[in-house]
Amino acid sequence: MIRFFNGRVLTLKNSMEITDDDVWVDGGKIVYIGKEKAGNFEREIDLNGNLLMPSFKNAHTHSAMTFGRSLSDDLPLHEWLYDKIFPIEDKLNGDDIYKLSKVAFLEYLSSGISACFDMYYFPDEMAKASVETGIRTVFCGAVSNFKESVDKLEDYYKRFNQYDELISYKLGFHAEYTTSKSIMKDIAKLAEKYQAPVFMHASETMDETAQCINRYNKTPTQIFEKLGLFNYGGGMFHSVWVDDKDLEIYKKRNLWAIINASSNAKLASGVAPVEKMLENGVNIAVGTDGASSNNALDMFREMYLICVLQKIKNQNAASTDANDILKAATIGSARCMGLENCDVIDIGKNADLTVIDLHRPNMQPINNITKNIVYSGSKENIKMTMVNGKILYENGEFIGVDAEKIYHEAQEVADRLK
Repeated sequence: MIRFFNGRVLTLKNSMEITDDDVWVDGGKIVYIGKEKAGNFEREIDLNGNLLMPSFKNAHTHSAMTFGRSLSDDLPLHEWLYDKIFPIEDKLNGDDIYKLSKVAFLEYLSSGISACFDMYYFPDEMAKASVETGIRTVFCGAVSNFKESVDKLEDYYKRFNQYDELISYKLGFHAEYTTSKSIMKDIAKLAEKYQAPVFMHASETMDETAQCINRYNKTPTQIFEKLGLFNYGGGMFHSVWVDDKDLEIYKKRNLWAIINASSNAKLASGVAPVEKMLENGVNIAVGTDGASSNNALDMFREMYLICVLQKIKNQNAASTDANDILKAATIGSARCMGLENCDVIDIGKNADLTVIDLHRPNMQPINNITKNIVYSGSKENIKMTMVNGKILYENGEFIGVDAEKIYHEAQEVADRLK
């Protein structure tokens, strides 16, 4: 059993209240929250006034796309995707995915992220890498006209939801513009069969949304709704170019808008109407997207950009409260990914935790800790990341893995692909 003591605790169970409670972890679970009392511990961690809080969850990413980090920067979207990314992706094999994903996993841990919602290929190899590294992975189906299939999606859904306690799987497909109507209808039938939510990229760019309206006289959100894809919920990655009718569907179906501010800004895709979503009671989660388009896998940068871009978009410095975005990157992302047992610090919940180092200049003097995490925080403030009760990152070191070996193997893959 591990005891955290002598610190600050943000459970997120009671809004932004911060206490000085002890927190005990036994196995993968939180077993005690309260005042100091006797116990038998394998390790006692003196927080020295630092903040223990639920870990961040990355609600949209393509982990293995670390191969494209700064490989195709400062290019228009179409050229970036079709001339640079797609040709390399055609060369990828399962072993590449295994090695490239591990680099992303280490970056998640160093950003206080305990879980990722990943849409990519070769899930067997990525699941193996995830379990070996100790991080949680929720897979999202990646069906399109060109890759995967509905039959394979069902096989993955059944198999990976029984694979390991760190692994789960959600129905999904790439996007409307890469997926035929007949395939989407078949996925809607799967959703009905399993009473399961469905996720996909949607409304990422203005052109994508306009072309969908051209094809169906409906936005992506509206055609998905018509096809019955959202009868059991789900969500859409990016959700930038959405209209009022779309937001009504989000609210009606309890859908998740998964915001990827850095990627959307870097690729000039646009700024999602997050403030309007919040005002309309739409569920918000936060993701980094992949390292080929972001290029960092850094939750601090995402939270900051979401907030400040809303202020510019709405020309209102009061737009979008930082605390709402902190909750979206933790509680929201967890619930979006189906990780309801990892959302807050509470007895019986999974011990997916992070420690924020408040003894850094960017956290001093202490006025409002939670807002300062969003507006001033950075990865330098991640002192520890715990997943399922295991400390995987602490004081700048990765526990149980050879980081240099992971970097070396990923570099070999990247060199071959180029």
